[in-house]
Amino acid sequence: MTHTNDTKTGSKPAPLVISRTFAAPRALVFKAWSSAEHMKRWFSPEGYTVPAAEIDFRPGGVCAICMRSPEGQDIWSKGVYIEISPPDRLVFTSGVAIGDSPKFTARTTVTFEDDGAGTRMTVHQAYDIHDESFLAAVAGAPEGWRTTLDKLEQEVARIQAPERRSVVHASFSLERTYDAAPAVVFHALSDRAAKARWFEGGDGYALLEREMDVRPGGRERVSGRWTSGTVSTFDAVYYDVVPNERLVYAYEMHLDDRKISVSLATVELTPAGTGTRLVVTEQGAFLDGYDDAGSREHGTGFLLDRLGASLQG
Repeated sequence: MTHTNDTKTGSKPAPLVISRTFAAPRALVFKAWSSAEHMKRWFSPEGYTVPAAEIDFRPGGVCAICMRSPEGQDIWSKGVYIEISPPDRLVFTSGVAIGDSPKFTARTTVTFEDDGAGTRMTVHQAYDIHDESFLAAVAGAPEGWRTTLDKLEQEVARIQAPERRSVVHASFSLERTYDAAPAVVFHALSDRAAKARWFEGGDGYALLEREMDVRPGGRERVSGRWTSGTVSTFDAVYYDVVPNERLVYAYEMHLDDRKISVSLATVELTPAGTGTRLVVTEQGAFLDGYDDAGSREHGTGFLLDRLGASLQG
């Protein structure tokens, strides 16, 4: 590994340049920069963690990373992606502010070159200082990057390791009674605008995409980003649609680029006096080490309660 960052002129430090060789192909090293799931594992110096990140990995997309110090202080670095050229080059901006006061900004260029069977990665980071009290922090960047790249080596090794394949099966059935006719409840389940009123994550969730086509063979896809930066995606195909009575569909759930489960769900509606009895039955296969720990059943119950509230609105 090599680095330079020895001089400064006024409050503009010389750019940092640091290189590291990884025993992995360029595409794999590049991948470790491409999602919040990966960046949260390694993008911080020794002693720091990344409890939250928002990575919109496209030119113009947001790059926001929260680093937590050993003392528990959260420091956000926020910027945008300027260039993404896999697996050769990555350029993004970042900046640290406290309140409304910017402290420094940086432009980071990362290049990836073949080096034998591995990859030579070089980070070039140029700084603009807006608060000279942060000169010392920037002066410590070489050591911070050195320990950060140690973590990146571990993440690259983790990505390279053979994936532990496993399937854990779980099933549940939930019931609700709503003070609305079956046709009204079915409309809330099958109409795009009506379902948008209740089928999303609630606080801490920002919708990114919604598609819906409720018919045999039709698809439904809902994607959103949580405050942690993780993007969750519900991707369903309908197999049986009986208006006002039944829906049967299969769906995948993804967290970022990881498929965590495949499920079969049945929703049954029956009259209950002047209202409707709804029963959801689901069988799920949770994949490759994902520990559901009952969260799918809890989340489905949360959504059914939101459905009930939407029927009253």
